[in-house]
Amino acid sequence: MTRRLLAVLMPVVVAVFVVPSALGRERAVRIIQTNAAGDNAHVIDPATNTVVGIIKDVEIAHGVTSAPDGTRVYLSDESLHTLDVVDAKTLAVSKRIHLSGRPNNVAVTKDGKKVYVGIAQAPGALDVIDTATLTNVKSVPVEGAIHNVYITPDGKFAVAGSIPASTISIVDTTTDTMVRTIKMSAGIRPMAFDTNADGSTKHIYVQLSNFHGFAVVDFASGKEITRIEHPPIPGEHAHTDGLQGAPAHGLGVSPDGKTLWSTSKVYSHAYVFSLPDLKPIGTVFVGQHPEWLTFTPDSRFVYIGAAGDNMTYAVNVQTLKEVARIAVGQVPKRNATAVLQLD
Repeated sequence: MTRRLLAVLMPVVVAVFVVPSALGRERAVRIIQTNAAGDNAHVIDPATNTVVGIIKDVEIAHGVTSAPDGTRVYLSDESLHTLDVVDAKTLAVSKRIHLSGRPNNVAVTKDGKKVYVGIAQAPGALDVIDTATLTNVKSVPVEGAIHNVYITPDGKFAVAGSIPASTISIVDTTTDTMVRTIKMSAGIRPMAFDTNADGSTKHIYVQLSNFHGFAVVDFASGKEITRIEHPPIPGEHAHTDGLQGAPAHGLGVSPDGKTLWSTSKVYSHAYVFSLPDLKPIGTVFVGQHPEWLTFTPDSRFVYIGAAGDNMTYAVNVQTLKEVARIAVGQVPKRNATAVLQLD
């Protein structure tokens, strides 16, 4: 992004990305970008699209989430098999919580009282971390080693996907027990959700192993409704190397519920659809081997980790135009939006 464009954007964006807290303190929106081949995560200020901090000493950080009150960042540490707790003000690791196995992704409950960590080795589990005591209080058996875990929009369920078992496990967040399993035809990659009018979960959007697109699953019945395959991008060469069984590996519904974004490692683009009708809106180039994506809370911008470029791409959701490329660490993949308490 040019300096002139940045100067035009900043007065508007800064007003959006500073959030007053209940205590009268300012909380700031940050994009946390993990680096799959490094020992750190980069903290991006979306008001300036610059790196404003680095979380260090987290070897092979896989998943990332943050406390709703903005005081902590949680990262799963594949090297040490721990959940690493990071102080939001200092960006230093304050505690490492031992897990039952090698972790992949993580999710925090709406009230911030629990963090669920997907255990990516057989037989598979969701470790439950009590954030008051910072202890691992339970390991919930699920069907298959877990790659990704999410909390449904209504906060009632933790939804975990397994690549080797091709299953979606649904866990009640009140009782921490598995209530049902959805079987799919291929390994479960990233997922996203939309809601009914009453706020309950309507659909699970699921990217699958070796499928260039995503499936749509009815949450209530567990039935697959349809699949949408991403078409070729005119003029773009198809990349088939290094896909790791995941030609599409980044999926998200914007916070306002109006758009669904799906990244393609084959064509280096994000495909954008309107909701709830799933009509194609357009595509935008987002770097080599784009992976996970995360939105600013106001749904104006989306940030996508481009693993092949060591960059995070910032895109205007309304115009589908790139606004910045932010240099980060080695092989950036998973990322998340946090509203952090900095003072």
